[in-house]
Order: sequence, then C-alpha cells, then structure tokens
Amino acid sequence: MTNILVLGAGMVGSAMAADLSANHTVTLADISLNRLEHIKEKHPKIEILQVDVTHKEKLQSTLVDFDFVVCAVPGFLGFETIKTVIEAGKNVVDISFFPENALELDALAKENNVTAIVDCGVAPGMHNIILGYYNEKLKLTDFETLVGGLPKVKKWPFNYKAPFSPIDVIEEYTRPARYVENGNIITREALTDCELVEFDKVGTLESFNSDGLRSILYTMPHIKNMKEKTLRYPGHVEYVKVLKDSGFFSEKKIMINGAEISPLEFTSKILFNEWKLGETEEELTVMRVSLKGKNKSGQIEQVVYNLYDEYCPETQTSSMARTTGYTATAVANLFLEGLFTEKGIFPPELIGKHEACFNYILNYLKERSVNYIKTTTIQKM
Repeated sequence: MTNILVLGAGMVGSAMAADLSANHTVTLADISLNRLEHIKEKHPKIEILQVDVTHKEKLQSTLVDFDFVVCAVPGFLGFETIKTVIEAGKNVVDISFFPENALELDALAKENNVTAIVDCGVAPGMHNIILGYYNEKLKLTDFETLVGGLPKVKKWPFNYKAPFSPIDVIEEYTRPARYVENGNIITREALTDCELVEFDKVGTLESFNSDGLRSILYTMPHIKNMKEKTLRYPGHVEYVKVLKDSGFFSEKKIMINGAEISPLEFTSKILFNEWKLGETEEELTVMRVSLKGKNKSGQIEQVVYNLYDEYCPETQTSSMARTTGYTATAVANLFLEGLFTEKGIFPPELIGKHEACFNYILNYLKERSVNYIKTTTIQKM
C-alpha cells in the first residue's frame, strides 16, 4: 500500500482521499482542523493533518513521510505548492488549476526525478485525455469542449452553486479566454460569444468563452480550431457581467470607514454564501467533447463524448467532485501501477495519448458510474 498525502480537504480533495483510501494509506491535510475532523467522522480510515501550505518549510518537512502526493488546494496557491512538492522529490497529481503555466516547472521536475501530472480534473483534465488519445488516431482539425457544473434546483438570480472556492470561479469569469481559430490564438474577454445549446436531460444551457484550453495551446498547436466554453443556466452570464462591469471583481482596494478592502474580497465573501453548495445538495455535471479530423482511410470522422453525471446520494459525493476527483485518482492509480513512468511535467493530453492509460481511466470512471457516451459519424465525401 502506498502512503499518499492529499493536500486540500475541500469537496473534491475529500472525495479523492475517500476514493484512494480503499487501496492505499491516505492522509488528508488542510489548514482547517474543523473541516478535517468532519471528514474523519465520515471516513475513519483517512488520517488527518493540519497543514498550512503557504509555510514552505513546514510543508517540506511534512512531505518527507509520504510516497505520493495529490494536490487539491485553491488555484491561487497551486503553483507554489506543486513547486514545493517537486523540490521535495515527490511524484504528484494536481487539480488546483493555477493560472501560471505548469510547463515552466518541467526542468525542475526532471532535475528532481519527479512525475507531475497537472490539470487532472474533468475540464481541464478528461477533455485533454480524450484529445490526446484521438490525436494519435486522427489528423485533427477541430476540437471543442462545452462543460459546466450546475445545481439541480435553480435559485435566483445566479442559478449556480460552486463545489469549490468562489474566488476560483470569479477567476474563470475575469481571466481572458484564449481559443484557436484557423491556426491563430485569439484572446477575448471571458463571458463572450454567449450561445444557447441543447442537452439531453438538462434542456437549454448557455455557453460562453472561458480559458480552458490551457496546456493544449502549447502541446497541440497543429489543430487549427480549438475552443473551450463554460455552461450555465440561461441568464447567469448577464448577472455576472453586471457585477464584472460595475467593478465588483476589481482587486484595486478602496477605503470604507477607514478600512481598505478590495471589491473582489467583498464580492467573494458575499458569493461564498450565495454560491456555497450544500454538502448533500443535488447537482450535476454536463460535458460535451467534440473532435473532427481525417482518419487513416482519408474520411472525415467526427467523435463526440457526452457526459451527464449527478450527485451520488449513496456516497454523498457531489458530481463535480466525482467527475473531477475520480479522473485524478484514476491517473494516480495508473501511475502507481506503473502504466506511466516518464519524468517531468505532464498535462493530461500527454497521458491520454497512450492507449493503455486512456482505457484504464475510462474503465476506472465507469466502475464509479461516471460514464462517457461516445458517438462517431463519418462524413460522406
């Protein structure tokens, strides 16, 4: 049994710790002792440890006792945390989705003989894995992902709940969105190009530009058209734009009654309560990954993967935690079983390119009732 440290006891981190504890010795670490004790009550097999990842020396001394690390801290802490893990010589799977470019740590990972698999969630994550696999099978020209996590019960005005930090969601709404059109990287504001799209079981959702391609921009530059868009219930974008355009997401501090505070801090505090997903609140994840390219017979082939997943009442695990977390635990297990042994920084598309890894991940998810439904069509010449 491998001795695994999971950093971050949020909804996704705790789900990963529970999943991994079935076959490994798992310690869950977080700054919040209350949160850790609550999870320990539900999952007695999991060991708990109070750790502040911003205290680098303390984190380094903590890492010594573990064989493998899974990182699920908030995005703004992710880059420095994974850097510390790599410097400690520990192999790691990361889902913190930090804004920095993880590939900048490649030389450091190789120098420390470390395998670090980053962005390993649902999107980024699973859509990278699917892309990596089909990049080996087809001469791809088009790649698009539509993805969103949504509450089952809509609550006005936002009709949204977040299974992770609201500040990470706001980052998604403020970070410029990059996509590829006719071989050129285009940068636009997030929340733009809003379109209505139909989905089975859910109905009409709105999609908008978000910066979800990440590493794919650098690892798949030969694909001429690539885009990732976020899904929400209709009307959500308009309300978020009102906040954004009114300055509620600004980091520039203002003085209120003698105290300095940034509008972003204030807004995050308000939205934390508004968007907080209840522990047993039902929600769902919807994703559609579409790829198009020429197959080995010279035909134009379109492959579409659809995911619809719901909160699991049996394990009391949110859908976003299942679809994000179990992708990461699948990759952690395939690494620990020796299916992937290369050293350096690896975004998921460089894992999915290996057929054995791709099949392992899909089967692992299927065993946990996270099912990706594939359809393939051949365009007539």
